[in-house]
Amino acid sequence: MSARAQLLDAAKDRVLIFDGAFGTQIQNRKLSEADYAGDLGLPADQKGNNDILALTRPDVIGDITRAYLDAGSDVVSTNTFSANRISQADYAAEGLVREINLASGQIARSLADEYAAKDGKPRFVAGAIGPTNKTLSLSPDVEDPGFREIDFDELVAVYKEQAAALVEGGCDFILIETVFDTLNAKAGIMAVKQLERDLGREVPLMISMTLTDLSGRNLSGHTVEAFWYAVRHAKPVTIGLNCSFGAEQLRPHVKVLSQIADTLLMIYPNAGLPNELGEYDEMPETTAGLVKDWADHGQVNILGGCCGSSPAHIAAIAKAVAKSEPRKVPSPEPQMRLAGLEAFVAA
Repeated sequence: MSARAQLLDAAKDRVLIFDGAFGTQIQNRKLSEADYAGDLGLPADQKGNNDILALTRPDVIGDITRAYLDAGSDVVSTNTFSANRISQADYAAEGLVREINLASGQIARSLADEYAAKDGKPRFVAGAIGPTNKTLSLSPDVEDPGFREIDFDELVAVYKEQAAALVEGGCDFILIETVFDTLNAKAGIMAVKQLERDLGREVPLMISMTLTDLSGRNLSGHTVEAFWYAVRHAKPVTIGLNCSFGAEQLRPHVKVLSQIADTLLMIYPNAGLPNELGEYDEMPETTAGLVKDWADHGQVNILGGCCGSSPAHIAAIAKAVAKSEPRKVPSPEPQMRLAGLEAFVAA
């Protein structure tokens, strides 16, 4: 059975559980620059390069992944949000992109298989691909609105390199997450479609948008509805929202997406809004109570956490929705559905 079919089968009977944040968990370890750098001999300071820990401190990434599996995660992600050639160039580590993603995929795959063997319940691995620190839709130069730091083909190649290594490492899905620029997501989709052609098999996609304002738009200006219509052709196994805000602020946007998306809905919000120091104070039971409301209204299929969330948050969510019925995937009537910044549905 394919990974897509297995996930759809598992989602028939219950709300599945995704994992939580890696960044804050890594920060809690108080690692030194030497921990990050290891013996790789890179010329730049590596402190803060969380992705490279798959090579220099795989025990840290393994411990965090294990904690999320212990908390009840059915799907775990790889710690590869910035493990791409563009982002790693900030650390002079762009030459290690394949090795980082391969190692991170292998860590997650090994642990997922270990836990599946214990109880016979499948565990899935999502290879996480972040948006990079470049944007295809917007100019970084206010004096030159037509200027772009990269072009579409370049970003496709960057994403393809990362996705190929994640799949080689054992990932079931490629998760294009925290999408602030819809065109960046399109490049990710193109990269995975090219990879599928090379491999001669499907590489299922998960896609997750992030909102940058309370009106429900991402940075490139698309509403939740328009974003879905812009990526629906990729037939992702999940669509959803992550990061953005806390669960309280995401409520109306989850409702909209749950009504129109004819695929599984995966939502993993931040643990509330950050305080004045940039830290997240929302307690696990609070987050769990808020997302349980979505489950009680039949609006979600997979729930997890983003910035500020911890294994305790994931355990609380898993407990809160253990008896909730999963969302029934709708079957919209065939219509022409187009996306500008707003959605357009032809009558």
